[in-house]
Amino acid sequence: MSTADFQVWVEQNLLLAVSVGIILSLIVFLFTRNIIARGLIILAGRTSTRVDDILVKHLRPFRIAWLAPLAMTFAFAYLFPENETLIKKGALFFILWVSVVTLNALLDALNEIYESRPNFNGVSIQSYLDIAKIALVLVAIILSISLLSGESPLVLLTGLGALTAVLLLIFQNTILSLVASIQIATHDLIKEGDWIEVPSYEADGDVVNISLHTIKIQNFDKTFTVIPTYKITEVAYKNWRGMTESGGRRIQRSLLVDMNSIKFCDEGMLRRLSKIDLIQHYLQERIASIETYQQEHGEQYDSPLDGPQITNTEIFRRYIVTYLKSRPDIHQDGMPFLVRTLALTPAGLPIELYIFTRTTQWEEYEGIQAEIFDHLLAAAGHFDLRVFQEPTGMDFANFARGLVS
Repeated sequence: MSTADFQVWVEQNLLLAVSVGIILSLIVFLFTRNIIARGLIILAGRTSTRVDDILVKHLRPFRIAWLAPLAMTFAFAYLFPENETLIKKGALFFILWVSVVTLNALLDALNEIYESRPNFNGVSIQSYLDIAKIALVLVAIILSISLLSGESPLVLLTGLGALTAVLLLIFQNTILSLVASIQIATHDLIKEGDWIEVPSYEADGDVVNISLHTIKIQNFDKTFTVIPTYKITEVAYKNWRGMTESGGRRIQRSLLVDMNSIKFCDEGMLRRLSKIDLIQHYLQERIASIETYQQEHGEQYDSPLDGPQITNTEIFRRYIVTYLKSRPDIHQDGMPFLVRTLALTPAGLPIELYIFTRTTQWEEYEGIQAEIFDHLLAAAGHFDLRVFQEPTGMDFANFARGLVS
């Protein structure tokens, strides 16, 4: 039977021909879905590499299976001359959008493959892939309009020139986000995995995703903050990546010493404190210098204001320095190491520690900091120093009982 004869038969048996076409399309769809698509999924699951698993997850072979019946419909549309144009346009329209969705999914798969590499350093390419997605959708919209209207795509593009101002307004945020993404990538401002603080958005956590339009941050309380990409270049934020890469995290905290407990050390106190191993050598030298001065000046020596003297705060600071240098978890060289007194405050004399731990892990860092200050708070009393604390109800109760007694 020739093509012309078959077309005559189709015209005479239109309902039967349509039914046969639907059944054949269904058979082709079931074959591609259950044999080819399912086979690809099973094959991907049996390989050791993750690349094919990612491709299958995003491309969804079951969805791609729709292209087979659509292509067959387009190919055999000529058998229905009266409706050939309508059938071809409908088939092409659906083929176009299934292809666009599939290509967008392929870009998502490429992004996941890129970020799952062992040497991934946090530099995101999702912003550029999002631009490609937008371009694909715009091309698909223009081709769809051209397909349905019968006009050339070039005519439509020429007409869009008059709408440039409107398009710029519609895509204002997209353009700003594109510029911000280029700045972020060029200047290496933020990477996925960075810990950042953005006070204006109450964000404090790790960057989990950087896309064209948004930056997604998982805060330490496990909530998420989403910031427009173009806004991150307009607000103040702190990126802790430098701390992580340096290998040290700063401890900057003070002990407040009650100024009424600061005093010169007498001979008995010096002898007692010289038994502390960490400062034994230091105190022996200081005691020797005091004794030498006393012997040289004899009767002219009028303790405690004449000659070299030493206070309990000075000894305590020396003890803190020696104690910290004995800890292997504190950086001794290459990073600031200070134990200093700050300006007097109504709450006492601040003795500040400005040091860096050898770890940047949050849990370990907090444990080291707690150990240090627990130790120093307990040690202060051995130097006859009192750590300042606001009076509590118990303090007032003890004071009142003392007055009554």
